[in-house]
Amino acid sequence: MLPGPTPGTPEAPPGARGFAVVDVEATGRSPWRHRVVEIAVVLLDERLRPEAEFATLLDPLGPVGPTHVHRIHQADVEGAPRFREIAPRLLELLAGRVLVGHHVSCDHGFLDREFARIGVALPPVPLLCTMRLARAHLPQARGHGLAACVEAAGLGWYPAHTALGDARVTAELLRHCVGVPSCPPDDWAGPLREAARVPWPRLGRARSRSSGTPVPLVRREAPYGPWLPGVPAPAVLLTERGAMGSTA
Repeated sequence: MLPGPTPGTPEAPPGARGFAVVDVEATGRSPWRHRVVEIAVVLLDERLRPEAEFATLLDPLGPVGPTHVHRIHQADVEGAPRFREIAPRLLELLAGRVLVGHHVSCDHGFLDREFARIGVALPPVPLLCTMRLARAHLPQARGHGLAACVEAAGLGWYPAHTALGDARVTAELLRHCVGVPSCPPDDWAGPLREAARVPWPRLGRARSRSSGTPVPLVRREAPYGPWLPGVPAPAVLLTERGAMGSTA
């Protein structure tokens, strides 16, 4: 679980709901031609304290794409929800929050297109990019990819290219970057003020399928680092199956 707020974190503006740290794994690089195959959301309150998590594999209604990158196999998404089935829950999670990601425009682009496919227009949600923050406040990083920034911040091993692993460590990277002296409060407090004013659409929750069975969630998770020197990080990803209705 993520640690507490960084000492000295300034007060958030009134009405702020906090941050939604998002990561998606997709069947390819183009939001217009490819689909989301896994999504994770880590919720932080206005003082960067952890609130909840949501994660699931998704049925992309076609090939899962680059298995050598995201390690998702076609069999893994059998029985997984379609995007439209989790869309109402995602809108609830994102409403009133700043959308955070590492290269967040990419994650936002995929979300925007997935919602557009079901006829929902996302509002102009404020974005906060940890890659941009790292460029400004992690000058020692050897690169600006997530792995290089995590290493420079001393955050340890994480299960890369799993949506939940990437979202969790991005949340930690956010906390690290806003806690350094060179990061002005308005780098993150400004987006909080904007997010609190954005009206969000609502959809009726899809609690069950036409068969009457609950909408399933299929969650990949691996033990979270950091690990002691010389101890190999676990390579096996576990898949847990649950049902819609909980962010935990």
